[in-house]
Amino acid sequence: MNTDRTTGTVQQAPGERHAHWFLRFALASVFLYMGIDKFMGGGVAEFSMMMGLPLVLGSAVALGEVGTGLLILLGGLIASQLGDLATRLAALGMILILLGAIFMVHWGQWHFMATASHPLGGMMFQVTLVMMALYLLAKGNNA
Repeated sequence: MNTDRTTGTVQQAPGERHAHWFLRFALASVFLYMGIDKFMGGGVAEFSMMMGLPLVLGSAVALGEVGTGLLILLGGLIASQLGDLATRLAALGMILILLGAIFMVHWGQWHFMATASHPLGGMMFQVTLVMMALYLLAKGNNA
């Protein structure tokens, strides 16, 4: 981004205006996949049992993943304060879901590789996703 010193206007580099879509697509693909996957195979009941969660809470997590994945994309398509709000709400929901995953499953191991003590791997990937969502929470549609 360059500022024209004579007029004070900000000039964007080519493609800079659409760069936020890289973050949106990355987050949405992970959240949509993980949310939809919880409804397939063993379903939400198996996920809930594995996590030691009540079925209602396991269902809320799965629906939250799908909902925030869709909302982060929708927020980018709406060029108004409503789109900005959608982006920020989606990012906040993602952060809450990710913090639950970090503290309930991945805490204690940084590296993402599965080990005997952490069969689902460490928290490196989830922390990276939290940082991406924090950026969108802070910037909204001004990213």
